[in-house]
Amino acid sequence: MSDTTNAEITQDVAVQTLAITRQYKRGSITVPALNGIDLTVKKGEIVGIIGPSGSGKTTLLNMVGGLDSPSHGKVLIDNVDLSTFNDDQLSDYRLHKVGFIFQFYNLIPTMTALENVEVPMNLAKIPKGEREQRALELLKLVGLGSRTDHLPAELSGGEQQRVAVARALANNPSVILGDEPTGDLDSKSAEALMDLLVSLRKGRKTAFILVTHDPLVVGECDRVYSIRDGKVIRTQGKAENRKILGDERTMLNKLY
Repeated sequence: MSDTTNAEITQDVAVQTLAITRQYKRGSITVPALNGIDLTVKKGEIVGIIGPSGSGKTTLLNMVGGLDSPSHGKVLIDNVDLSTFNDDQLSDYRLHKVGFIFQFYNLIPTMTALENVEVPMNLAKIPKGEREQRALELLKLVGLGSRTDHLPAELSGGEQQRVAVARALANNPSVILGDEPTGDLDSKSAEALMDLLVSLRKGRKTAFILVTHDPLVVGECDRVYSIRDGKVIRTQGKAENRKILGDERTMLNKLY
């Protein structure tokens, strides 16, 4: 009975970090960026990472994204240890298992919305007809079915971020990492983006890990990890996150 339960729990976990540390050398000085981080994200969960600048949030994302390696500890994705991967396997992992959403969208300005969404599929060598069809479906999914031929400069900030979300979903990743995904958006666009992410995770097994300072993002997270000086100092659940969202909306209503 216990073994079955443990197996089910393991199968339900998309991302797990086990006591990961990261140290950098600056001359003769060793600088700790992460100091024993334990993190668990289930499939379909939205998890937030908050903390002051320099606390280790982006370093943690880089570990999960396979862009950097821990000095000690393990990063497990779908129960596979990233430290066992060579460079080619890590590249394949970043292409197929992880999607990225950035604060400033990182769209290619000379490509249309459709072409931007196709980029990861092109790198994965998906045939042209198949990737065009999937890109169209994803843009419709994020509410941009009528904007497929528009360049980024012809789209609002909120629309550009929706293109970025569609691009992140292109290769059906296990986890999507967002580094301040609402940081360049007004409050209305930020709320619409979070509504989109919540709707996308319904019926999907994709996990979302979002680094943020935005109460609107925090309010939609299932759990939030607070990090300071490379350590998790607090974890808060849905009820407390929703209270933060309620307080933020009350404040916005008073202002506007």
